[in-house]
Amino acid sequence: MLKWTAAALSDQGVKRADNQDNYFISEDNRVFVVADGMGGALGGSTASRLTVNSIENFWKESAPAPDDKDGIDEWLGEAVNKANDTVYGFSEENPAVKGMGTTVVIAVQDANGCVHIGHVGDSRAYLVRNGEIQVLTQDHSLVMELYRGGHITEEQMKESPFKHFITRCVGHKDRVDLEKNPREIGDGDWLLLCTDGLTAVMMDDQIAQVLHESETPEEACKKLVEITLEGGAPDNVTVIAVKYFEEG
Repeated sequence: MLKWTAAALSDQGVKRADNQDNYFISEDNRVFVVADGMGGALGGSTASRLTVNSIENFWKESAPAPDDKDGIDEWLGEAVNKANDTVYGFSEENPAVKGMGTTVVIAVQDANGCVHIGHVGDSRAYLVRNGEIQVLTQDHSLVMELYRGGHITEEQMKESPFKHFITRCVGHKDRVDLEKNPREIGDGDWLLLCTDGLTAVMMDDQIAQVLHESETPEEACKKLVEITLEGGAPDNVTVIAVKYFEEG
């Protein structure tokens, strides 16, 4: 039977005065959420907090059955749209944070070895299998569009003056378009959710090596954040690491 264990860690980084990231791991260890707020110190932290809290509450109210793939897929869309309504409504009613928004990446584990990924923005989900890394999400950002078009390299993405331009986020408009991507998970796999504070410093192969060499999710999170801080950590950094294993 497939089992998993998870841990999370968040840090404001070296150059930021506050932390606008938020995260959530459900008590049943089936839901993992990372959000990276934007819109000024107050707006960013408010948007990510409202989003994470909304998803947490919706899970407690209406969690789908673990073996209901269609129900989980539907729940993902509803959860993010409810969060979007909350953030957008709060922004419209409070001029000090008008226009705020947040990225979100959310993973829901089912009972059949499949993890259901949904995301908006440039926070990412990764799968590491046998030391090889796969990106499970596609950034909704201007630099990613330039990269996919062959106009800049992966390394240039990190230095681009447009690297903070998000093309899709939670809370900026009255509707949000969630991108979903289910993926089969197996024994020995790692799942990583992270904000762009991690990927601004670490390359994908470095991330893969840390996860592959870590014994526990706690160790992996600590190493990832430590390396990011040593690399200058220009932004907040938040990670959730999930390690899968067969039992019985």
